[in-house]
Amino acid sequence: MAGTTVVCKLGGSVITEKDRPETLDAPALDAACDAIAGALADGAVEDLVVVHGGGSFGHHHASAHGVTTTAGTHDVGAVMDVHGAMTTLNRFVLDRLHERGVAAVPVHPLSVGARADGPDGDLTFPTDAAATLVEEGFVPVLHGDGIATATEGVTVVSGDELVVELAGDLGADRVGICSTVPGVLDDDGDVIPRIDAFAEVADLLGASESTDVSGGMAAKVEELLALGSPAFVFGPDDLEGFLRGDSPGTRIG
Repeated sequence: MAGTTVVCKLGGSVITEKDRPETLDAPALDAACDAIAGALADGAVEDLVVVHGGGSFGHHHASAHGVTTTAGTHDVGAVMDVHGAMTTLNRFVLDRLHERGVAAVPVHPLSVGARADGPDGDLTFPTDAAATLVEEGFVPVLHGDGIATATEGVTVVSGDELVVELAGDLGADRVGICSTVPGVLDDDGDVIPRIDAFAEVADLLGASESTDVSGGMAAKVEELLALGSPAFVFGPDDLEGFLRGDSPGTRIG
């Protein structure tokens, strides 16, 4: 893929009011979309894939139905609650990108991905569509979602796991995770500049304070360490800088 390829995730806690079911944080989403549109217009980013989390949309329904990355459901109502909430949030993201002239198009994981070997099996997620869309001048926008899972029906696939799949297959040059915190924090609340192994920070990383069925910061760090590309965890104020080539927050790997 020609040009600089960036995979960037907008955390669900950034773009929604995560403790209030299905509540968008409109100013935060607008600011994120401004940063994305500006970086694309200026040529700071040439090829971009966006992933967003579930926040108060997907996580709320998944938690209510007891669906996680390992515990699934065969209840079609539960599947539609989770997926429907995520496609609603996805539409909000797309609409705001379109308002800014970004050629954003949706890619819904439930329609294409699977875990054939049960909830602990590897994710099979074809990224050809996203790669081709990028090559044709579009910005694919993916999201955490339900995922077909052998023996469990449908479980959750996190946006972080999708980021890893996309970054690896598309040969991303840089990966960014825009979170509500300015990086991975130590016991004193200071940003850890770099993490090269999970053991370095395992004791520091607990569960998310809000409803999160995909593992919180610990899962993010573990997923990103699997990449061969430099990944950065940073706060919303650093999104524009990251897209323009800065190295904000915590570098992972």
